[in-house]
Amino acid sequence: MQILRASQYRRVPWRNGGGETLEILVYPAETGTEFDWRVSMAPVTAPGPFSRFEGIDRVLTVIEGRGILLALDGAAPVTVDAAPVAFSGDIPCTATLLDGPIVDLNVMTRRDRWRSDVRWAEAHDAIAPGGHHLVLAAEGPLSGRVGATRFALERRDALLLDAAESAALDLAGRWLDIRLFPVGAAAGA
Repeated sequence: MQILRASQYRRVPWRNGGGETLEILVYPAETGTEFDWRVSMAPVTAPGPFSRFEGIDRVLTVIEGRGILLALDGAAPVTVDAAPVAFSGDIPCTATLLDGPIVDLNVMTRRDRWRSDVRWAEAHDAIAPGGHHLVLAAEGPLSGRVGATRFALERRDALLLDAAESAALDLAGRWLDIRLFPVGAAAGA
């Protein structure tokens, strides 16, 4: 179990120069843009293009604000709000804000190595087994325990758990459950 404090997230400029992201966790650590997976959050304050990431699958979730409209390579626009939306980082993507600035959570996985499952969870929800779980206190403080070990998270803090720790999680409130698992592992295993 590892607690990741929002005040210690690393600031990383966007590839396209349009802003910066707060890198919550990257694997392997300190790999720059050659990561296997990365979890970050970013304020989006103006419309514009998303950075492209070849070979990367993305899941975007709005954690603050009304939402964002994504135009993905000529397809019909997709609205992203609190429900996670998956798309390929290979294709051109342009964003339009629906009603003012937002903060999004961006989960990126290298397509040939890792997958992700991102969902909102609440107390007593079953946690899918396997992989690594990142619990994000997206909306406010959370407290709970893993086995006998108690913890407290402030808003936007995260908790990294391995498979065994995930099975022992007891948490009250609502959080974002981000599960990362290698290609070939079943989505629910």
